[in-house]
Amino acid sequence: MRFRSSKVNEFRLWGLALTMGGMLLMIIGLAGIVFDWGKAGRIAAVIFMIIGMVTMLVSMGIYFWAGMLSTSAIALDCPECGRRTKMLGKTDRCMFCKTILTVDPQYQPTAENETAAAQAIPLEPNRDHEHKPH
Repeated sequence: MRFRSSKVNEFRLWGLALTMGGMLLMIIGLAGIVFDWGKAGRIAAVIFMIIGMVTMLVSMGIYFWAGMLSTSAIALDCPECGRRTKMLGKTDRCMFCKTILTVDPQYQPTAENETAAAQAIPLEPNRDHEHKPH
């Protein structure tokens, strides 16, 4: 795993970074008008505003995609910290304690995808929506 946090949190992090970057670009573009740099300032403002808006739209798409992935993710309790987390794919990390979780019994952690503190924990997904007879 090359992710240091869960996959859903990685997508959200990229969405947040693009949101902040887009707003920063639009603020930088506004400087061309505020400081009255003439025609070149107005052209720079338009360019930076357009790039910033496109960046914000990409960010919105990433947030939408992460939300759609999150709705189909397996919800389970982390065996390490005991908190409820979501898992995408066969191997992911806990959203809270960053422990590597897997539903693949053949998963073999290697030195490049394993931190010193995290051990791969095979587990079964919770199926809360299935009703069990009492």
